[in-house]
Amino acid sequence: MGREVRRVPVNFDWPLNEVWHGFLRPDRFDETPCPDCKYGASPEAQHMQDQWYGYVPFHPAETGSTPLTPATPAVRAFAERNVSRAADYYGTGEAAIVREATRLANLWNGQWSHHLTQDDVDALVKGDRLWDLTRTWSRETGWIDADPPVHPTAAQVNEWSLHGFGHDAINRWIVIQARCEREGNRQTCATCDGHGSLEKWRCQRIRAELWEPTDPPAGDGWQLWETVSEGSPITPVFSTREGLINYLTSSHYSRGPLTYEQAAGLVDAGWAPSLIGTATGVVRGEQAMGGNN
Repeated sequence: MGREVRRVPVNFDWPLNEVWHGFLRPDRFDETPCPDCKYGASPEAQHMQDQWYGYVPFHPAETGSTPLTPATPAVRAFAERNVSRAADYYGTGEAAIVREATRLANLWNGQWSHHLTQDDVDALVKGDRLWDLTRTWSRETGWIDADPPVHPTAAQVNEWSLHGFGHDAINRWIVIQARCEREGNRQTCATCDGHGSLEKWRCQRIRAELWEPTDPPAGDGWQLWETVSEGSPITPVFSTREGLINYLTSSHYSRGPLTYEQAAGLVDAGWAPSLIGTATGVVRGEQAMGGNN
């Protein structure tokens, strides 16, 4: 949701474009950053995560994987696709394809996510995470287990990772957790127990979890709020529905002006998404209200 009509007191005077304080968790709940980790991971798990993305040095030999080359079919196909879609950037012809394939091979050879071991793959299969390889899909049945069952090899998964979306953060977490268990390492930081921060006072974390945002006071006034952030007013308060509609159709409304039909549609619906896709593209949600695009 991008816009929301709120009924507040007519004399409500919270500053425009400033997040309502009741939506912001108080600073007293902010903990102290952990001095021994970045995001709650143990040193071993953090190193694995960095290798997963190639933030620190990694070589396929570490997992016994075969390094990619510009001639690897999946690398070559990806490079051809990139060049065909952006010739102005990559250039054209065989030289451009080889240059892009070389870049991709070097990039992916530095990322553990494309060079998993069979143990890594087994952990993903156990976690039911490789549907593209272990299940089939059709419009009639949806996703169903492959028959006969399929247990992919590391080579198959590593090739698959070069196509489409590949691995997500859940896959990364499963693989790192399994490897930590195999090697007898903690996955979380021993100092903060995985929180990434330390409490400043007793029961601070519990109190923070119990905290709930509070809405602005209710009343008879009409006001439009944005909800892309935590939430803030973006129009003055009006005593009537028509007053808000007229404002939205005027030059005073920085995100408009809207037609009367659009403004009335927004106010009567009570909300509008920030972006709405249409047959001709993407428009602001306010512009789509009232049936006018």
